[in-house]
Amino acid sequence: MCGIIGYSGHRPAVPLIIEGLHRLEYRGYDSSGVCFVQNKELKVVRAEGKLKLLEDKLARMEVSLATTGMGHTRWATHGAPTEDNAHPHRSSRGDLAIVHNGIIENYQECKAELLAKGFEFSSQTDTEVLANLIADEHSSETSLLKAFASALERARGAYAVALLSRQEPDTVYAARQSAPLLLGLGSGENFIASDIPAFLPYTRDVVFLEDGEIARITPTSWEVFSLADLKPMEKKISRIEWDLQAAQKGGYKHFMLKEIFEQPMTISDCAAGRVSMSRFEAHLPELEAIAKPSRLRIVACGTSYHAGIWAQILFENWARIPTTVEIASEFRYRNALLSPGETLLVVSQSGETADTLAALRIAKERGSPILGICNVIGSSISREADAIIFTQAGPEISVASTKAMTAQMTVLMLMAMHWSKNGGSLNRDEARLILNGLSDLPAKLSGILPTLKSEAATLAARFASSKGMFFLGRGQSYPLALEGALKVKELSYIHAEGYASGEMKHGPIALIDQDFPSFVLLPNDDLFAKTRSNMEEVAARKGPVIALTNPPKSGLDIKGCETWLMPEAFGPLNSFLMLPALQLFSYEAAAYLGKDVDQPRNLAKSVTVE
Repeated sequence: MCGIIGYSGHRPAVPLIIEGLHRLEYRGYDSSGVCFVQNKELKVVRAEGKLKLLEDKLARMEVSLATTGMGHTRWATHGAPTEDNAHPHRSSRGDLAIVHNGIIENYQECKAELLAKGFEFSSQTDTEVLANLIADEHSSETSLLKAFASALERARGAYAVALLSRQEPDTVYAARQSAPLLLGLGSGENFIASDIPAFLPYTRDVVFLEDGEIARITPTSWEVFSLADLKPMEKKISRIEWDLQAAQKGGYKHFMLKEIFEQPMTISDCAAGRVSMSRFEAHLPELEAIAKPSRLRIVACGTSYHAGIWAQILFENWARIPTTVEIASEFRYRNALLSPGETLLVVSQSGETADTLAALRIAKERGSPILGICNVIGSSISREADAIIFTQAGPEISVASTKAMTAQMTVLMLMAMHWSKNGGSLNRDEARLILNGLSDLPAKLSGILPTLKSEAATLAARFASSKGMFFLGRGQSYPLALEGALKVKELSYIHAEGYASGEMKHGPIALIDQDFPSFVLLPNDDLFAKTRSNMEEVAARKGPVIALTNPPKSGLDIKGCETWLMPEAFGPLNSFLMLPALQLFSYEAAAYLGKDVDQPRNLAKSVTVE
């Protein structure tokens, strides 16, 4: 979730770019940089850390004459958050530089080709590869626009990219593929940015770029071309009426809703560079520092704890690793017995969760290897764990976690696949189905999210006045039931409980009546018939039942039961379609009741105290 701003106009470009980067800080970053043309020279200035360090560097330079430039805040993916890896990146040949959001999936293949041609590299990033690809194309093509397009055709992956060249000092090029990018149109000046806040003080006239489009801006002109054939395209100019805070939400009413709708990209970003489709394998280089454990203990809190429960089945079934999952606040006071060869896996969105950190330190004192999963580079967990896997979900602003859980589930599933290669039981055919399904999952989820939101709003209007509700599931649907109930409690303040479906008859069923609905997760899996029987038990007591299920499945004609249908995916991938449905129901229930969706009462984003 890096930030991009580009400018071509009549104002001093560098102060304007720094101002725009500050308005993109909410996205999260670990380094920053700017590029500009001044006195016929292309200048690149970068700094590790916060923008203040970049500003300190620029304060010692004369930058007032530049009226064209671009800037970037980087959230590290390929390579550590260092100055060398910060954007912009220059080509080792030719005076051009780029900034880039996203991931170039075939960067290693392209890098090998470029090294053979004599190109040099000074960073660990995929972005520098793209800069050199453009220079390579430009060496035989006089048109920079055509060279840019040809290089993008060679690159595979997701990108929002901006390009600046000394040869065209008042021009910024830009292109997008599966990553947001837009134009801001002013008077005697034009902008490109990854989000509207970057230029909102200067213009509210916006052109939204689509996948496969290239743009070119100068102080007095803007053009958009098709990447496929470079034919000019007609684009609609939209007028933005939002305030700055709303603009940061990308047009969504709440950050939570935006983050729910970002989950397809979250899945793509998490999987990028960690999957081999030719061998049908998952490979996480981060795991090379730790041997495959003889036992695994997952320790986490809240939503991260639910992600751990969800993954337990995969570690045991695929990797054949005995796995337990514990709440961190209990583990730290239990004097747990850690056996030789047992690895502690701590999971935290922020990397600063106090109870999880305490569990990490206890286990480390006892000599256990520590593996961490988190979303924040430089966090305490990322520094103290023996090995760390970053989920690459980008910053999550809403207090209620949504895309963070999706990211954790993706990483945990790939970890189980990675370890299954050594003495596991996951066969090649199953791996092929899973990885092909994972590849298709972002598009499938993107296609159903608007419909899920509408259906969730209808259900919320019916059940938001309920005195309480159940969320029920078996197998990997059980932790989703826990998460669905947690989200309803967090956001709408309705009492909700998640249960393993088979536990209903052991007490909870006493609560069922006509004002107590039950949401039942019923994917087409081996546990379908068992869960259906539990639904009958609820329906027989006149409790409303809503089944989240896949079409079609015979035998679902239970009186008083209605279905909430969603497409089917292979095995554990079903969870990635059902989880957003539960998130959207909790969101719509809170919105219907007029609650503060992004900042629920009594809650904080990062729990740094007990």
